Amino acid sequence: MNLRPDQLAAQLDKPLAPLWVLHGNEPLLVLEAADAIRAAARRQGYSERETLVVGQGFRWDSLTLAAGNMSLFGGAKLIDLRIPTGKPGRDGGDALQRYVAQLPAATLTLVTLPELDWQARKTSWFKALGDAGTVIELNAPERERLPQWLAQRLAAQHLTAPAEALAFIADHVEGNLLAAHQEILKLGLLFPHGAQLTLDDVQQAVLNVARYDIDTLRQAVLEGDPARCARLLEGLHGEGAAPPLVLWALANETRSLALLRAGQDAGQPLAALFKAERVFDERRKQLLTRALARLGGGRLRAALMHAARIDRMIKGLADGDVWDEFLQLALRLCRH
Repeated sequence: MNLRPDQLAAQLDKPLAPLWVLHGNEPLLVLEAADAIRAAARRQGYSERETLVVGQGFRWDSLTLAAGNMSLFGGAKLIDLRIPTGKPGRDGGDALQRYVAQLPAATLTLVTLPELDWQARKTSWFKALGDAGTVIELNAPERERLPQWLAQRLAAQHLTAPAEALAFIADHVEGNLLAAHQEILKLGLLFPHGAQLTLDDVQQAVLNVARYDIDTLRQAVLEGDPARCARLLEGLHGEGAAPPLVLWALANETRSLALLRAGQDAGQPLAALFKAERVFDERRKQLLTRALARLGGGRLRAALMHAARIDRMIKGLADGDVWDEFLQLALRLCRH
């Protein structure tokens, strides 16, 4: 069965189908849909998850073994199968057809793929997935539909904006959906729920005068340069930079690193992870690679918890000096 992306939420309130297949040209949307399915699976009792990443040397019998292994906790199980290239090969295609012909009981299988060309769509393995499961294609909205997409994302942040403000954001992000998503999140941090943004509000937020220093701070964190981080934070504090904006920058970098680290730990190639995270700039790839070499999953999880604590301070729900905590978070990420 084929579903439109806007039909997914309603399906997740029902008993879940045993097989889900996600593909498309926009990794952000594929990731969000996969997260939504995984969250629904947890709510419906799929207490264990096993992730399989298809790469060079992948053994397809591990899919059958994963399906045959009982959950350690005696509950239902989620098998998260990722095929970053979209090309399982002959052995993989045969294995997928055998697998979906006899889907295991008490198991939900989620298959994620990139954009597929017409040849891949005509393969026997993809047709078998479509016949046995629920398939959703997730593509970036066309340029003329981007303002509408932005308006929907703003509404999820409990914000509204006029057409000229939406057009300004659309022009600024130049079709990069991840950049658009980040701008919307930033606006959600800067403005209270229910705010009706003006064009000037959006321009000031998107073209914030402190933005250069904030981007430089992110670079200093990736470089592991504690002295530079301290200088930049002092400068941002002196300029009166909005704490939610500084937190957004540090937390966003931490989340990116945590996602990349989790993917690496699951055996996924870094090149495929960069593509999924829409990291195309070679300099940024180098910085992230060096940062990942010194930052383990445990430290990154602790950094995310630290960022959440700072968020509570900014909202007045916890005591502490926000700017001191910014420095401590940056130093945590810089430590070798």
